[in-house]
Amino acid sequence: MVSRVNTVAFQGVEAVIIDVQVMIAPGKMGMSIVGLPDKAVAESRERVQAALHASGLSMPPKKVTVNLAPADLPKEGSHYDLPIAVCLMAALGALPGDALQSYVVLGELSLDGTISAVAGVLPAAIGANRQDKGLICPHACGPEAAWAGAEIDILAPRSLIALANHFRGTQVLSRPEPVMRQRADDLPDLADIKGQETAKRALEVAAAGNHNLLLIGPPGSGKSMLAQRLPSILPPLSPRELLDVSMIASIAGELAGGKLSDRRPFRAPHHSASMAAMVGGGFRARPGEVSLAHNGVLFLDEFPEFTPQVLDSLRQPLETGDCMIARANHRVSYPAQIQLVAAMNPCRCGMAGEPGHRCARGPRCQSDYQARISGPLLDRIDLRIDVPAVSASDLIRPSQAERSHVVAERVARARAIQKRRYETLGLPNVSTNAHCSAALIEQIAAPDAGGAALLKDASEQMKFSARAYHRILKVARTLADLDGAEKVGRLHLAEAISYRMSGERTMSTA
Repeated sequence: MVSRVNTVAFQGVEAVIIDVQVMIAPGKMGMSIVGLPDKAVAESRERVQAALHASGLSMPPKKVTVNLAPADLPKEGSHYDLPIAVCLMAALGALPGDALQSYVVLGELSLDGTISAVAGVLPAAIGANRQDKGLICPHACGPEAAWAGAEIDILAPRSLIALANHFRGTQVLSRPEPVMRQRADDLPDLADIKGQETAKRALEVAAAGNHNLLLIGPPGSGKSMLAQRLPSILPPLSPRELLDVSMIASIAGELAGGKLSDRRPFRAPHHSASMAAMVGGGFRARPGEVSLAHNGVLFLDEFPEFTPQVLDSLRQPLETGDCMIARANHRVSYPAQIQLVAAMNPCRCGMAGEPGHRCARGPRCQSDYQARISGPLLDRIDLRIDVPAVSASDLIRPSQAERSHVVAERVARARAIQKRRYETLGLPNVSTNAHCSAALIEQIAAPDAGGAALLKDASEQMKFSARAYHRILKVARTLADLDGAEKVGRLHLAEAISYRMSGERTMSTA
């Protein structure tokens, strides 16, 4: 007789149902697992046997075969421990096999029979809900699974004994409640930054329209401080965005205690990061920093110090909003709708263009350093800002800067205008100007006569690409939304062009 239970395998952020089959047959005593298991799944044989022994059950003196179907799909991870164990317990009569048919099971077993947390519980719960099934998961992951819906039946036992007692009726496992991580009130504030009014204005524009931003300036000018304060002016995640972000974090195993957070992700990888770490992949494909920053900010400090191959791997995610990882044996896609914020020095010594400084290597110090960043990647950055060194008078003068919550209110109003606009146009999946299509932005950001003439002259003089042209329109539309204006005017276009030309001058100086 064959006992069965369902578990999941992960392809990107999607959970694919796996049929776990256990058969006890006459033969040499032992347990074998088939169905393309990886090393972690193969080792579950030892964990399952030890956990059953600790729970008062012994392996039958027969041949036990575990099949993970479909057999041609690779199985990875330790979450197969619990489904194999409960399927074996059903085959031994310790659990009712018919009751298990209505659940999807996942969890890792300790040698003492307790059930440890695993990654991917939220996508598994959503997948189980789509199949009209319940979920059995580790107790530590219960709050995470509860976000899949109020109607799904969730059991979150601490051990195999607790699960067996529940089905016997001697112990009742209560349904876990969804838990939200409390928002910290200690985010860095914009008021900490003295001077740099132009850069702070650009930061507000970038936050309002979700535009990519490049900060260029000498060491100590406040580039990293500005970027680190961007989360304090961004609006919280919407319910849909919260679910998308949490599913990626769950796959990566980064949901501490199963608690979700409505704060937008802010990822700041070191410049030694590999391509697999940045865009995802590896032997066991996992989401990279770009996907972990989905619906949030990817901050790249010391921008040219990243290898050119890693930087150019960002071009496709910035354009399409997802990361496609193709390997010989599988192909997965992770969402990557990010806001790129980068900071860099103008040259290797860091002081090019500063009064009273002359690079020892001459113009090549700047040109060689900036050549590490490709033109196509720069073309995808909407705002490029010079961040000059802060003067002593700015540091000594009493600070009167706006606090982050004041700027955040303006950003929220501008984003609300954008959300209403795109919902009215029948585009509920578009919420900011940065993600608007080129054809649509030409309609909603059509400038007046003066603005059109200015944009034409600037495009001809600066040789803007078609992408740059449309991105200038997107920034101008965001500036108009910040002003509450229906029409994009000449002043909005002039400011949007200035953000593009500022970086052009810095990057072309040699």
